[in-house]
Amino acid sequence: MRPTKEQIAAAHGRLVPDVVAPGLRVLFCGINPGLYSGAVGHHFARPGNRLWAALHLSGFTDRRLSAFEEEELLGLGLGITNLVRRATATADEVSREELIDGARALRRKVRRLKPQVVAFLGLGAYRVAFSAPAAVVGEQAERIGDTRLWLLPNPSGLNVHYQVDALAAVFSQLRRAVESGQSGR
Repeated sequence: MRPTKEQIAAAHGRLVPDVVAPGLRVLFCGINPGLYSGAVGHHFARPGNRLWAALHLSGFTDRRLSAFEEEELLGLGLGITNLVRRATATADEVSREELIDGARALRRKVRRLKPQVVAFLGLGAYRVAFSAPAAVVGEQAERIGDTRLWLLPNPSGLNVHYQVDALAAVFSQLRRAVESGQSGR
């Protein structure tokens, strides 16, 4: 059921629970939940978001899941978290300080959960949060313990630089690197 405009507006500041477990193959890390996701309580839930299509087209999932099936990711060794937990209308509402604080909290979470890879979904937020202004899509030199870091484009429908086929291509690069156990560098 789609939330009403009022329910979406009321979701400002709500939290969406992480979908995580120890030892994941890939922990996808968004910037923060949008209001639609906050209203329904599931990650990347707005119908125009292309995460679910990119996961399927890249071979991470055998079918296109919906946000309401996000728990199925755990059985595939995948999970979802965010740098900033609170829902906002746009990522622009998240401050630099929140991103930096979110990176600190994420480092603690990664050290505890030990995923093979953390895949960040958003170049700008990653660049700010990890003080890496020149970071580009792909595997990063930095690690958190033994966990490799990858940078992927934001799958939001608002990201006109990457259409779904281009997203699927970069997600496929990550999937192949994870399956082979090889570094993408």
